[in-house]
Amino acid sequence: MKVILLQDVKGTGKKDQIVEASDGYARNFLFPKKLAVEATSTALNAVQKAKAAEQHREDVRREQALELSRKLAGRVIRVTARAGEGGRLYGSVTAQEIAAALEAQHGAKVEKRRIELPEPIRTATDTEVTVWLYPGVTAKMTVKIDTTK
Repeated sequence: MKVILLQDVKGTGKKDQIVEASDGYARNFLFPKKLAVEATSTALNAVQKAKAAEQHREDVRREQALELSRKLAGRVIRVTARAGEGGRLYGSVTAQEIAAALEAQHGAKVEKRRIELPEPIRTATDTEVTVWLYPGVTAKMTVKIDTTK
């Protein structure tokens, strides 16, 4: 009997996959536990529509990330930090501070984990950072440190 899996089933298959299962296994295990439904034409159409809708949502997310990448590429993020003599900072500038400055200055909300620093910023120099917006979509930005005493 052909069934459409509603969840991942170990040893059988992944969600939305159409698999061949024995009649007893399907009726006694998969159907009662709501792990699968019989592969009728209406169920197959529903799965295809759900996949198409998910693909459309992914395409929209990717397009939004590409647009944001074009908007942010090459921009400068200004961060204020305390520094001593010679431009050496007290502590370092973190990805959290960069994310907050990015949102405040450019209106782009990005998680701190998506900001890739080559090394901790400990001096008042311009540093190039990579912001990961979506898998395969990045924007290179410059962090400029404004120092105070």
